[in-house]
Amino acid sequence: MAPISAVEHLRNPIVTAEQLMKLKASDDDQIASVRFAQFQLTSSAGILLRLTQDIIARAIVLLQRFLVSSRSEDRKGFGHKTYSAASIYLAAKTSPTPVSARSVINVYAYLTSKASLLKFVQPASDRGSTGPTEYYVSEGSYERERQQLFICESMILAGIGFDTQVALPYTLSLTYMQALGVSSSKLAQRVFEHLNAGLLSPQLLYLTHQPNALAVGAIYLAARESGVKLVEQNWWEVFDVDREDLGFLVLSYGSIANFATAEREKWKSKPLILD
Repeated sequence: MAPISAVEHLRNPIVTAEQLMKLKASDDDQIASVRFAQFQLTSSAGILLRLTQDIIARAIVLLQRFLVSSRSEDRKGFGHKTYSAASIYLAAKTSPTPVSARSVINVYAYLTSKASLLKFVQPASDRGSTGPTEYYVSEGSYERERQQLFICESMILAGIGFDTQVALPYTLSLTYMQALGVSSSKLAQRVFEHLNAGLLSPQLLYLTHQPNALAVGAIYLAARESGVKLVEQNWWEVFDVDREDLGFLVLSYGSIANFATAEREKWKSKPLILD
């Protein structure tokens, strides 16, 4: 059987080795924690803004593309929070469900306040009793943050070459499971959990692999975890994925939970500040 290749509109630009090396060269000891928190902040903001998962995923991927295509010194004028907010604002703007700048700013004010439920911002033991005054945005603050939001949005657009198209693996994974004759809702849920976790990976999986490979890796690991038997032989090759990429993705998906647990342990003693 000939491989089912991903068609052009289901492909993404892949990060180069030079870009990855350049990004790692600018890293400090805490940057992996900061990026993990930044991507989690972006996801949480999208949920509070009632955006769909594909919009949230696009926002995180656009933010990751900007990080690898820009220099660290060029990003120093604004905080990690503002770039996260700009990526959500941009992804929603180019979708059927745009959100206002005020909504984005209000949500981020809440998520980075003492009332936040995010553990890297405010440990549960320190949360205590908080009210709306903790995340109230005055008109002066709103105008200032709105201008920063628009500037960061333009910087992200320029950094990614104004290419906001992002192909995602969610629909592909369902198509592949149907082709494999698998109709388990529990398996599909576990596949989506791995795909969502992959967005937070410090290895930037959505920049290093195409959607078809991401989908196949998630299906393989979810099936192994769930005890679901798939077809015999190298079925992943039918979807244009080789064994090396599959092995890397399975290991990467499987390691994200341990990485997240380790990060949460760090946050208990020293919360992050995403200014």
